[in-house]
Amino acid sequence: MAIAEVASTLAEVKPGSARSAHTTNMTRSQGAFDPRKHLDFKPPSKIHSMSDIELPNSPISGFAVSEPFQLFTPEAVQRMRAEIFQPEVMNHFQYSSNLAQCQLRGYAAKAAPFIYETWKHPDTLAIVSKVAGIDLVPEMEFEIAHINLSSKSPTQRVEELATIHDRKSTEEDEGIAGCPWEDDKPIVDWHTDSYPFVCVTMLSDCTTMIGGETALRTGSGEVLKVRGPEMGCAVVLQGRYIEHQALRAFGAAERITSVTSFRPKNVHLPDDTVLTTVRPVSDLSELYFQFSEYRLEMLEERIRSQLQKMRDASSWGKTFDTGAMKSFLKEQEDFLAHMNKELVHDELVVKGNIDDSHLFPTHDKAHAHQQ
Repeated sequence: MAIAEVASTLAEVKPGSARSAHTTNMTRSQGAFDPRKHLDFKPPSKIHSMSDIELPNSPISGFAVSEPFQLFTPEAVQRMRAEIFQPEVMNHFQYSSNLAQCQLRGYAAKAAPFIYETWKHPDTLAIVSKVAGIDLVPEMEFEIAHINLSSKSPTQRVEELATIHDRKSTEEDEGIAGCPWEDDKPIVDWHTDSYPFVCVTMLSDCTTMIGGETALRTGSGEVLKVRGPEMGCAVVLQGRYIEHQALRAFGAAERITSVTSFRPKNVHLPDDTVLTTVRPVSDLSELYFQFSEYRLEMLEERIRSQLQKMRDASSWGKTFDTGAMKSFLKEQEDFLAHMNKELVHDELVVKGNIDDSHLFPTHDKAHAHQQ
């Protein structure tokens, strides 16, 4: 379904009466994000490690993915939906690519105060960090609550459910194992994220939904599927290092997920952020500024820390450690070289076209999205 068709169909979906012409004023008049009213955290039943899914630990962590867990109250989800369905957001912040047909990006700081406050609040960050087992901060403001959208008309939903019922009946009669028909046209195809961690939150009613999971490819090539069982559930994933896709949902009017990206708070940890999957679907000026700003802030803090170590060692009468300094400088050279590589000249960026260069060598590109 083309991006304009998705927007048009979603305009007919009315859970929570999110399409009011006075949405912006309404959502602001309802007040700011309040963790006592809007968070409903229930810890995940299990945390999967990278070894559990037969992948090596990343340079950051052995964490892989959480089981789905309740994160937000119904009121919080409806407030989020109200903000993303504003005409200002739907009309001015939509992007599409060969990886995903309909996304909303870069809108939170400008047009969605509730969503913005939610993901910047210390209590929300504490929960995501607790699940991931490492202190995290939002990657950058442009990447707060990126939205993946898909929708279907009532006729399409009825036809899909009938097809699924017929297929299941045939498989049962003939003793055939079920085939992954939901994989044929995923909402977001196989990829690794540009950023270290993501929190994926379900913003749709899953009552009649079949499929709609996030699928992860394990080290053995098998597929692990996770999805929140209801609105307001979330999954935390070390998405930079695990190949995954967003599967289509059947039997539901829509599948809407919110994806907020995170990086470690500790500036001394590696930052493998790439911009491959986001350059073609972003305002480059805004993306490049925010990327450069946080990376230079990291560098600034690293230099201050190294300077303090050097001064402390000198005051204690220690001999200058040339090897340690050269090692530090080499790390920062590599850091800056990586940063420079990601800042591709604007005129060389092809809007909507995402290649496979974000994948790590260990990922089998034969299984990645087709260009």
